[in-house]
Amino acid sequence: MNYRPALVPELDVTNLERSCRFYIDGVGFTALFSRTEEAFCYLHLGDAHLMLEQADGPGRRFRTAPLEPPYGRGINLQIAHPDLEGAADRLQSANATFVVPLETRTYRTGDSQVQVTQLVVADPDGYLIRLQRSQP
Repeated sequence: MNYRPALVPELDVTNLERSCRFYIDGVGFTALFSRTEEAFCYLHLGDAHLMLEQADGPGRRFRTAPLEPPYGRGINLQIAHPDLEGAADRLQSANATFVVPLETRTYRTGDSQVQVTQLVVADPDGYLIRLQRSQP
C-alpha cells in the first residue's frame, strides 16, 4: 500500500462518526489513523486515500466560501474497488442513496475501449462516490 499517494481528497462532513461508518462499514475503507481532538479521520482502500473532517470541528479549515448542504455538489470521486458486489450489498442494506446502481458499461479510451463495472452512491453529505472495476 502506498502511504504517500499523490492525491488525497479531504472532505468536510457534517457528522464525522456517521461518515466514517458509511466509508468503513459500507464502502469498505479502513481507518489508518484519526485525530479525535481535531474531529479528523484518514482512510484508505487499497491505494485510494481519503481524509474526512467534521465541518464545524476544531481543526484547520481551508475554504473559499461558506459550506451549504449538500457539500458534495460538483464532485465525483472514482475509486477502484476489489469487491463491488459486496460493497453494493452493504450499501443497499444501509439504505445508501444510489445514483447509478451496479452496472457494466464500455467507455472509449483513445483508440481502445475499456469495460467498467461500477456504481455511484451519494455519501451522507452528498459527495458522489463512484466505485469501479475496469477490464480491458
